[in-house]
Amino acid sequence: MRVLLSTRGSRGDVEPLAALAQRLQALGAETAVVASPDPEFTEVLGSVGVAHLKVGGSVRDLVTGRNPGQMERLLADFEGHARELVEDYAGALLAAAEDGCDAIVGTGLFPSVVGARAAAELLGVRFVCAVLQPTTLPSHSHPPTPMRGWAWPEEVTDNMARWEWDVEKMNGLFGEAANGFRTSIGLPAVANVRDHTYTAQPWLATDPVLSPWEPTGLDVVQTGAWMLENRSPLAPELEAFLEAGEAPVYAGFGSMPMQAARDAAQVAVAAARANGRRLVLAGGWAELGEGVGGDDVLVIGGVNQQALFPRVAAIVHHGGAGTTTTATRSGSPQVVVPQIVDQPYWAGRVADLGAGVAHDGPVATRESLTAALRQALAPGTVRRAAEVGAMIRTDGAEVAARRLVDEIS
Repeated sequence: MRVLLSTRGSRGDVEPLAALAQRLQALGAETAVVASPDPEFTEVLGSVGVAHLKVGGSVRDLVTGRNPGQMERLLADFEGHARELVEDYAGALLAAAEDGCDAIVGTGLFPSVVGARAAAELLGVRFVCAVLQPTTLPSHSHPPTPMRGWAWPEEVTDNMARWEWDVEKMNGLFGEAANGFRTSIGLPAVANVRDHTYTAQPWLATDPVLSPWEPTGLDVVQTGAWMLENRSPLAPELEAFLEAGEAPVYAGFGSMPMQAARDAAQVAVAAARANGRRLVLAGGWAELGEGVGGDDVLVIGGVNQQALFPRVAAIVHHGGAGTTTTATRSGSPQVVVPQIVDQPYWAGRVADLGAGVAHDGPVATRESLTAALRQALAPGTVRRAAEVGAMIRTDGAEVAARRLVDEIS
């Protein structure tokens, strides 16, 4: 049995597929992951013995602006970029399928999932569209995400009506790219590119406590979050810092470039100090930490969050799906400073559960972050965070792998 997995996105999109691939391999299935060529993606996939089939350009370079003008060129020719992603991902999967393929699982940026679905249809194999946040799927409980040039009509206020309008938006953004490619390889064009790509039974890889799904007509399979267990030790320098005093605060924003708040590091340091805490600062893709110093601050690179988060007093982060799940599971309180797309949703869920604080907006000031951190460190929030942490499931990848293997068998 051979299963191909596919994504276009940040580490938060790749690591869940590594977790799923690891569990599939434990059940006897050979796997490979199609993803962008970023070295850290190769590293995380290699850590569990999963082949990394590289496609397209670096996501990190695009997000952080390492290639000047690249993002501007992409936005200027959005349709051409979408078609390129569809072709690249379908082509990579079809090439990989020459060694055999029984199923394809697609997630990540929408055009890459379009390509994965087309490849599966052409091969005649099982296709699963997996999403890592419920806000991707139509529901009366949340609206679709607006996109550049496609603001909601002012008169449309009902969420389900907005999702009906979203079909037009998705067709306008991706319909020509999807159908142009489909017809070029002998597949029929589709009238509703969104629903065709998501399928009638998408898989939702989120924890049911942190991210409950409210049925709305779609036959959604909620498996639990796909979490890659990490047993790597913390660096000696970090261990020494943790042991040298009271539990510090952690602040990190993952793959977010933090272009709206270049002083985010200084703000985090000031907020921690104002609350009488030391700080562990993760540089992330924004490479935070320049000009930050003091015996009460440690700047780190990549880290095993599963090992670190239970040992800190509070976690300040951007609200990515993976980071939020790991933070919630740790039992430590959180301050979520959401930046884009689904991150306001995760911030809201943390606040609704009482496990932390949702910062108001993407740009934290010294005053706003100090106040939010004070609330997170309050005894009641600390107790509730520990209670919620004990409820988070850790078997989502196992559930998904067994279901897929059973379906193929």
